[in-house]
Amino acid sequence: MESDELLLETLLARFEEGTRLAKICHTKLAEAELKIQQLEKNASGELQLKSVNRGDDSPAE
Repeated sequence: MESDELLLETLLARFEEGTRLAKICHTKLAEAELKIQQLEKNASGELQLKSVNRGDDSPAE
């Protein structure tokens, strides 16, 4: 029984660590996406945000 509890504790700790790392990765990705955006003037001279081509067919979120 004790070994099952230790296994569960280990699994929960790993899950929590994975969740923490996933949040960090999401934040880093969002920061990187902001860095690759650029301002561009449209036909009426107004500035608008344009994403640089990411090199894949994934839609930007």
